[in-house]
Amino acid sequence: MSKIGNLGARLHRGEVSYDFIGHRKIWYGISVLITITAVLGLAVRGLNMGIDFQGGAVFTTPKTGVSVAQAERYAQEASGHPAVVQKLGTGGLRIQVAGMDTQQSDEVKNDLAKDFGMNPEKIGADLVGPSWGDQIANKAWQGLAIFMVLVVIYLAIAFEWRMAVAALVALIHDITITTGIYALVGFEVTPGTVIGLLTILGYSLYDTVVVFDSLKEQTKDITKQTRFTYSDIANRSINGTLVRSVNTTVVALLPVAGLLFIGGGFLGAGTLNDISLSLFVGLAAGAYSSIFIATPLVADLKEREPQMRALRRRVLAKRAQAAEGDLVDARSGAGNAEDAEDAAPAGVGPRSQPASRSRGRGRPSGKRR
Repeated sequence: MSKIGNLGARLHRGEVSYDFIGHRKIWYGISVLITITAVLGLAVRGLNMGIDFQGGAVFTTPKTGVSVAQAERYAQEASGHPAVVQKLGTGGLRIQVAGMDTQQSDEVKNDLAKDFGMNPEKIGADLVGPSWGDQIANKAWQGLAIFMVLVVIYLAIAFEWRMAVAALVALIHDITITTGIYALVGFEVTPGTVIGLLTILGYSLYDTVVVFDSLKEQTKDITKQTRFTYSDIANRSINGTLVRSVNTTVVALLPVAGLLFIGGGFLGAGTLNDISLSLFVGLAAGAYSSIFIATPLVADLKEREPQMRALRRRVLAKRAQAAEGDLVDARSGAGNAEDAEDAAPAGVGPRSQPASRSRGRGRPSGKRR
């Protein structure tokens, strides 16, 4: 741990660094591949929308010995529609069936009671109409759009429009990857999923704003110097906040991983899967985009400005002069070394030892007799 702390301090001071900006094409390529995979997953498999978005009925049973597979078969035979069954912590079952009206819901409830061998009154039934599901979906999209608009406006005012554009691209990147993973995995999309998406978008922005704030601070009066280009300073900003971003991401992922893998997988609490998966994937994608997408994209946009192009030419010219001076010094040093070697043979042979100075010791004058 002390080594990690020392590494973080050295990264912050600029003693060591990794060229994130110089390898930005690699990061862009990785993001493009992941995004294409996510889009294909959405196009081929689509999202498994919950009844809150498409309408249907939810049946809740008390503790029962019927397995999840048997309950799915009973519900499908009774309703004629595919059913999603989750095991509850109480030992009961939560059965979701889409595309049902009130009358059909009562019939399915009675059929399930017969199959489970219990009183129909013990089975709870909640019905969600299609119109209500459409309203929920529209509200979710509206909330997401308003969130992004407000984010772009704030970043454009607090920083600049290029950083706002880069942050928006990073947000779209995170949303696309998260929804694509949902499509590929087949988890049900519920209001909890939407809450998880909004949460990870805020977290992704937090990580991005930390880097942007450091970049803004270090690029003040950047055109008055000739040591660093904008990309150089952007790379220093990433390295300076890298350990902090990694630490916050790991700390945030650990409890979410507990919800997803232990709560949803090991303990069987399936109701946690919708929000935990969106949080887990979104947190990882947000940390990646803030480091590998947002800041390199800002550097690309800034380097197109005339002032930044002129600064780059001055910096590169100064570096070329410095490299040429170092080369001249190296050649001069090599020439001096050769001259010393040529003069060395003249002094070869036994050296004449100076007369011992101890001969005059003990005499008042120190003179020899």
